[in-house]
Amino acid sequence: MSDRRQPPPVPERLAADTVDAHTHLDACGARTASEVAAMVDRAASAGVTRVITVADDLGSARWAVRAAHWDPRVFAAVALHPTRTAEFPEPVREELAALAADPRVVAVGETGLDYYWDYSPPAAQLAAFRWHVALAKSVGKPLMIHDREAHEDILRVLEEEGPPEHVVFHCFSGDEDFARRCVDAGYVLSFAGTVSFRNARDLHAAAALVPEDQLLVETDAPFLTPHPFRGRPNEPYCAAYTVRELARLRGVTELAVAAAANRTADRIFGLKSVTEPTSTSANE
Repeated sequence: MSDRRQPPPVPERLAADTVDAHTHLDACGARTASEVAAMVDRAASAGVTRVITVADDLGSARWAVRAAHWDPRVFAAVALHPTRTAEFPEPVREELAALAADPRVVAVGETGLDYYWDYSPPAAQLAAFRWHVALAKSVGKPLMIHDREAHEDILRVLEEEGPPEHVVFHCFSGDEDFARRCVDAGYVLSFAGTVSFRNARDLHAAAALVPEDQLLVETDAPFLTPHPFRGRPNEPYCAAYTVRELARLRGVTELAVAAAANRTADRIFGLKSVTEPTSTSANE
């Protein structure tokens, strides 16, 4: 097996526990409760002790909710990814709304706009995004945003619809100016392995200015593995690499970044108040 196929080594444990605020455990290869537990065990050994597994279609939303009921360290977010919104029939909306109300679901996401791919027309994406904004407000949960080459339209829709109490820009991809506008609006910025890429200078500047109470860390695993392992399989434990890179960019300790991201996750997603998993669930 080539190095490109090998996962990165599990890093030394962080100085403080933290949360992977956005991952896709199913896409990482976990399918069963034991596979989920093993993956989160690896993350915990690096100090990433809790994870939010995020859906991008109805099937993965169903699975994410089941996984969150298997393990108390796993929480779920459900939505239809913007690239999958070309068709968004009422039965899908109804089931997503029911899943979003599950007590182990801590966010509506990932939703938003993606103008890089052309799988779904912009009009369909915009309509679906507005629907998800309304859903987040109706269930009283944060909105987890996917924003690819759509900064201005994302902000416009949020302003027009009125955002929910908490908005998280997953895998933040903007520059310093856009970061400042998001921060001023009260939004939370979540940084993935892309912040460690050596050519991401605009992102480096953005990461340096975000207040610690508006900062999250994520992997978006299995994608966006941090430098120097870019292109290799990603898992939640790799959030530890991103924490250390953020600490370097911000001129603070890894303890400061890990602990701040942990506090932000608790506050935004209400993790400490989420009910414990049940051995039986209507969504299993």
